Amino acid sequence: MLARIFGERQDLALAYHESLATDATTRGFIGPREAPRLWDRHIYNCAVIGEAIPEGSRTIDIGSGAGLPGIPLAIARPDLHVTLLEPLLKRSNYLSEVSEKLGLDNVTVIRERAENLGKDAKFDVVTSRAVAPLAKLARWSLPLCRPGGIMLAMKGSSASEEIERDQAAIKHAKGERAEIITVGSDLDEPTTLIRVHRVK
Repeated sequence: MLARIFGERQDLALAYHESLATDATTRGFIGPREAPRLWDRHIYNCAVIGEAIPEGSRTIDIGSGAGLPGIPLAIARPDLHVTLLEPLLKRSNYLSEVSEKLGLDNVTVIRERAENLGKDAKFDVVTSRAVAPLAKLARWSLPLCRPGGIMLAMKGSSASEEIERDQAAIKHAKGERAEIITVGSDLDEPTTLIRVHRVK
């Protein structure tokens, strides 16, 4: 699985795993119980969202935390430019440190809230994982998308309920065609995404 997802960059994935298991856990960004599940529950299921991202996309990961999904995505897809957006100082410092340590020249770290980033920030893809309910995500993510860009929110079993509940908020944020897609079909637990297109 490691070689299939990360190819020639699997050493970077191994180094990131080591950082999550030690530094990020010590600093409280990853729960100690998560350490045995880092590959399947965190790294692999984040990296495979690249299956839903067009080549060369300018991508921003909002509320990046310990770098999930942004860092696995940047390792697996060196063709992407990935911006990690994280408002908290301790976490943004960690993101800068680990990106520099891994030599990820396709990663930029910005310490800011999504809603404060400004209307000039236009990305092809906006990703998020365990950040907020869909209505809030749409309000934060879609303004960062260029017209025709996409928002990809990693979600669980509540995805269809959230789409149904938050249709009005999605439309108000200039989103359309909210749909559920699955990536990483060969993982033990494939990743569920809500994909929303921004109105062109």
